[in-house]
Amino acid sequence: MHARAVAATTTALLGASLVCPTSPAEAAAHARPVIVAHRGASAYAPENTLPAIDRAAALGIPWVENDVQRTKDGRLVVLHDDSLARTTDVEQVFPGRAPWKVKDFTAAEIARLDAGSWFSPRYRGTRVPTLAQYMRRVEHNHEKLLLEVKNPQLYPGIERQILRLLANEGWLDRRHLADRLIVQSFSADSVRIVHALDPAVPTALLGRPAAADLRRYATFVDMVNPPWGTLSADYVGTVHSVLGAHHRPLRVFAWTVDRAADARKVAGYGVDGIITNRPDVVRDALNSV
Repeated sequence: MHARAVAATTTALLGASLVCPTSPAEAAAHARPVIVAHRGASAYAPENTLPAIDRAAALGIPWVENDVQRTKDGRLVVLHDDSLARTTDVEQVFPGRAPWKVKDFTAAEIARLDAGSWFSPRYRGTRVPTLAQYMRRVEHNHEKLLLEVKNPQLYPGIERQILRLLANEGWLDRRHLADRLIVQSFSADSVRIVHALDPAVPTALLGRPAAADLRRYATFVDMVNPPWGTLSADYVGTVHSVLGAHHRPLRVFAWTVDRAADARKVAGYGVDGIITNRPDVVRDALNSV
């Protein structure tokens, strides 16, 4: 038992070290950024669906990203937009209920919708997953999750609800928190709430805050995740020079990078991760460097 415990602890620490550098120099030395499949492998399957994360797994990409919103009856679902119109057939199924906001539909109503045909006839009948369904598939696929709290201003208390569900699914234990889960949002207040509710959860702020503001955000975030076109090597270096909420250098995951040349460029800045709709393209580009 002792040997197994030591082995498990060593594995967890090694996993954490791969994602959480312990010094600015170590962060800058990362030659291979983590690749994150944006909304799953969303260039190849409908975004934020189970087929999209299955496709990422089939491509050998361990990290996936998703977006979480809340239904009228308080269920958490995985969907990017606050409206169902773009990625489902809600206009046909419920024609009189424009503007088809997620918060105005029950989970049972959303479960009736086709969330795949807009992408390809091949995915006809694909459903909007609940967060619980999504987490179980991620676990089944042995994947890791970058979870975005979407539009938190529309859903008071959603941070506590997400954490409760993650706990119920076994995702707030030491093993998952060491190397398999990051919670992010564009809302600094939402990220601050997540950190206050459970300081062990790794957190990220989406966007590109001014360098002068990094130390203020670093009291409750571990990462700063900007759009890739706003980045420079100097900015990434500045972010790495600041210690985050867990007393390690802040990390940078850049989004959304789909072209090989852009992936190589961003990797050259020293980023720690690249978020992409085309994870195989980014992987092959980084392998060619």
